[in-house]
Amino acid sequence: MQPASTSCSALHTHLSLTSSHTHTHTASSAARRGPASMAGKLEAGGGDGEYTQDGTTDLHGNPILRSERGGWRACSFVVVYEVFERMAYYGISSNLVLYLTKQLHQGTVLSANNVTNWVGTIWMTPIIGAYIADAHLGRYRTFMVASVIYLLGMILLTLAVSLPSLKPAKCGVGTADLNCDQKATNVQLGVFFLALYILAVGTGGTKPNISTIGADQFDEHEPRERRQKLSFFNWWMFSIFFGTLFANTVLVYIQDKIGWTVGYALPTVGLAVSIAIFTAGTPFYRHKPTSESSFAKMAGVIVAAVRKCRVPSPVDPRDLHEIDPEQYAKKKTSPLPYTPNFSVLSKAAVRTGGSTSRWSLSTVTQVEQTKQMLKMLPVLGITFVPSAMLAQINTLFVKQGTTLDRHVGAHGFEIPPASLQGFVTISMLVSVVLYDRLFVPFMRRLTGNPRGISLLQRMGVGLVFHIVIMAIASVTDRYRLNVAHENGVFDSKVGKTIPLSIFVLLPQFVLMGVADAFLEVAKIEFFYDQAPEGMKSLGTSYSMTSLGIGNFLSSLLLSTVAHITGRHGQGGWIQNNLNASRLDLYFAFFAVLNCANLVVFFAVCRMYVYNAEVTHVVDGGGEKQRKVAMQPSPAAGAPDVML
Repeated sequence: MQPASTSCSALHTHLSLTSSHTHTHTASSAARRGPASMAGKLEAGGGDGEYTQDGTTDLHGNPILRSERGGWRACSFVVVYEVFERMAYYGISSNLVLYLTKQLHQGTVLSANNVTNWVGTIWMTPIIGAYIADAHLGRYRTFMVASVIYLLGMILLTLAVSLPSLKPAKCGVGTADLNCDQKATNVQLGVFFLALYILAVGTGGTKPNISTIGADQFDEHEPRERRQKLSFFNWWMFSIFFGTLFANTVLVYIQDKIGWTVGYALPTVGLAVSIAIFTAGTPFYRHKPTSESSFAKMAGVIVAAVRKCRVPSPVDPRDLHEIDPEQYAKKKTSPLPYTPNFSVLSKAAVRTGGSTSRWSLSTVTQVEQTKQMLKMLPVLGITFVPSAMLAQINTLFVKQGTTLDRHVGAHGFEIPPASLQGFVTISMLVSVVLYDRLFVPFMRRLTGNPRGISLLQRMGVGLVFHIVIMAIASVTDRYRLNVAHENGVFDSKVGKTIPLSIFVLLPQFVLMGVADAFLEVAKIEFFYDQAPEGMKSLGTSYSMTSLGIGNFLSSLLLSTVAHITGRHGQGGWIQNNLNASRLDLYFAFFAVLNCANLVVFFAVCRMYVYNAEVTHVVDGGGEKQRKVAMQPSPAAGAPDVML
């Protein structure tokens, strides 16, 4: 991603600032609490060097000793929570398309779009959760409130699938009767989707904050913890997919063979357990203080820059407006240095002698924070298409499985179609371990990059995998249709399966897990890495927003393609009867779309300017001192810059 001189990520960007700020943070906090308090801390076994230097505190804002809080001890509660929470979420989402078709009697396009619209909302609400966390309640309190809402949604959802009055009458066996007229009533649909969207509101507060809470447990100013933090996101994804594996195997089997009541009650109980586990770790957590609203700061910078677009910028960037470093020290933060990119935004910090309100004058740090958030938007944009590909896993890929022979072994054990998603999880788990333990050390020796390869290079590999996946999915479905027609299976009703093993779909599921190990892990770490301090939750929400928009894009593409190809009396590429559909052409269209997206990705990466290390530029003729970041040009010569 970066040349060797700028390979450090935003996980430790602030290391490049003067170390005097970190000592000031500790000293000023201790001074406010008096000599006696400081002496008590020292007698307890801590010294100045043992206090966290990244501005973290306890829940009440008091300074903390590194040995008493944080690290992997605190992260263990967070990681265990994520295992159970992912079990709950994927216990619902993995098989949701089959509940909508079998129990609520919805068609292929409608059920798939309802799933992707809900999942899209799940991934979009973190923007609101990140705002509340960064500006008002803090990450911990936002998470706790949201987790209660999440649990209430799960309880209502369990009731919706359990009470007979909240479900329509059966038609034959599930969706066997394509002419079933026992549709769900408005009340039944209302309760079910109300529960789903209450759950979505809850996840809006948990998703952007839980991973950031985990990352906050490592002090980037301490070398050992800084090294631990580099591997955090890999193992974070490992915990996510471990919980997902249970959901995709055990829970979907229970839902398919035992019943939806037990299948939904178990993840509800699992969520309650996960919240209890997270709460038990409260005494060990480090907390970052709240700051001004990220959105308000960015809006203020943009408005001020527009208002002063005709005002000339000073020749010396040190003449731009910035507050005294002591003000940052009191807030346990550090100022960001001026950078020359997006120079039009720097005009927001030009002093004109007029109003000094938020909408007229911004500090250099506020301008640089806005630059760092805005420059990630093109990278965010190229993640929408692969996110739409991920939406196929629990919609059309699962529907494909319902048409195939699902029996395994001599005893005729029948696996649920959604269980193939477990192979995504398994391949992802294996890939993450191999990547972290073998690939990274090997590439680190070749490139000198602590990560082995840059984050954008890792994302690029994932994008290539998506092209391969959709090409394989297209060829596989063409083969599925050929076998169906050769054997006279022209309907995809329950009880009429194609004499072809469901494991013919295995390559597309397995490769999707490998793609996740590259693209999804890198995406989360990239947006956290490049976000400025105080906007980490908002940065994390970028990766979730890409999944949300990707799911909405999937709904749009599915509806549009179904409408266009179904005009003039044609059946269309996507029908309720999958054996009369042309999913092979639909997946081929996705492969072409991914190729176009990869070309755009290369262009975006070439223009991207990375957060740089800081050099100190001191005005020798006066007392003023200002740090200026020396950044490489977008087309710097090292190959790393390309990705």
